[in-house]
Amino acid sequence: MSLDAKASNKELIDEVLSVYPEKGAKKRAKHLNVYEEGKPDCGVKSNIKSLPGVMTIRGCAYAGSKGVVWGPIKDMIHISHGPVGCGQYSWASRRNYFIGVTGVNAYGTMQFTSDFQEKDIVFGGDKKLDKLIDEVEGLFPLNKGMSIQSECPIGLIGDDIEAIARKKSKQYEDKTIVPVRCEGFRGVSQSLGHHIANDSIRDWVFDKVEGKFKEFEGTPYDVAIIGDYNIGGDAWSSRILLEEMGLRVIAQWSGDGTLAELEKTPKAKLNVLHCYRSMNYISRYMEEKYGVPWVEYNFFGPTKIEASLREIASHFDDTIKEGAERVIAKHRAMADTVIAKYKSRLEGKKVMLYVGGLRPRHVVGAYEDLGMEIVGTGYEFGHNDDYQRTTHYVKDGTLIYDDVTSFELEKFVEKVRPDLVGSGIKEKYVFQKMGVPFRQMHSWDYSGPYHGYDGFAIFARDMDMAINSPVWGLTQAPWAK
Repeated sequence: MSLDAKASNKELIDEVLSVYPEKGAKKRAKHLNVYEEGKPDCGVKSNIKSLPGVMTIRGCAYAGSKGVVWGPIKDMIHISHGPVGCGQYSWASRRNYFIGVTGVNAYGTMQFTSDFQEKDIVFGGDKKLDKLIDEVEGLFPLNKGMSIQSECPIGLIGDDIEAIARKKSKQYEDKTIVPVRCEGFRGVSQSLGHHIANDSIRDWVFDKVEGKFKEFEGTPYDVAIIGDYNIGGDAWSSRILLEEMGLRVIAQWSGDGTLAELEKTPKAKLNVLHCYRSMNYISRYMEEKYGVPWVEYNFFGPTKIEASLREIASHFDDTIKEGAERVIAKHRAMADTVIAKYKSRLEGKKVMLYVGGLRPRHVVGAYEDLGMEIVGTGYEFGHNDDYQRTTHYVKDGTLIYDDVTSFELEKFVEKVRPDLVGSGIKEKYVFQKMGVPFRQMHSWDYSGPYHGYDGFAIFARDMDMAINSPVWGLTQAPWAK
């Protein structure tokens, strides 16, 4: 990026900050920066409380636990303990694809709630939760277990969900019942919900399965996919590549995953970690407790797919290393065909990203494979180690924004004039009304998968469809009027 562009981005940040009161500007300045090549991180503060009075785009701890980590486990029933709204909002909204029969061996598209009323706030909801678990067990006896996802009122009134979980686990001896203290007000974003959910798996699943899988017949090539929620079928695409190279996937965390898969993951020889932010905690724990190493991977776009396949293979013998090269060779022609088809239509196009999890960095390579340029990126709930990892993906002068406010993001887009914005559902219609092509990059805008070689073809098609749609000739951005 040119020196003029870098200077322009710095001036843009100053312009945006000038609108805030002095105290607010000082706080927000810590979260906005222009990346300088060679620096160890992106130079922004992260994982700090959002500034009151501005429109943050973050979610809450409940969303991080129920919506991300626990919700996709298909053969368990996930109880939203509290008022009906949180459970209804998080119900079946993330497109976590699964194979199963609803109500028999899969419950992801069902909503279970204790439906708190005013009297429950006054007198407590322990008895109601106890009764709810009995009703659920009577209606759906084939469930493999339950999680209790606590909403905000639970932490305020002090319901003892742990005591209820222990009591019901004894009553239903073959069932795993997990209390999760993920009240939405905890922490600064959904990130703490991921951590709490990871810890609940450690304490209520792993610590209770010692010796349970004595008859498990392992192989030297057993792996577990960690932190892939099967959005639009992503985990299936990843699994295909891993199995093509000769590995055996014994667990998926947690898209299309089961309780039994969680329980036997410590038997894996390697954990392959997709979403570092949401699952690094349990990956580190399994390495320390069970000696299972973990490695990050990125299956967005052929360049990163090839690098990741080789990195994963490096943890195994020559059989797997040869398998990785075989998979790469098999799919290279297809990837080249996709690039040849779309690169001429997308080359040089500028993209701004603002997403959660790992996407602000992981999808960069896929865009670059198509000749596109990332001019701005940031995380909703990233930590400093996310921004350290981002330095390996972005170029000098890239605009960086952490927990960006609605005002800031709109102003950045207005001034930078990207050809495409990739963000969430809350931003989608704002930018489309501004005449800016947009892709919803949390759940692939009802498309996908985007992982793997097949996913790259879908990704390229969707980006071309968004940018080159004739509809943009029929609308006008506010600044163009």
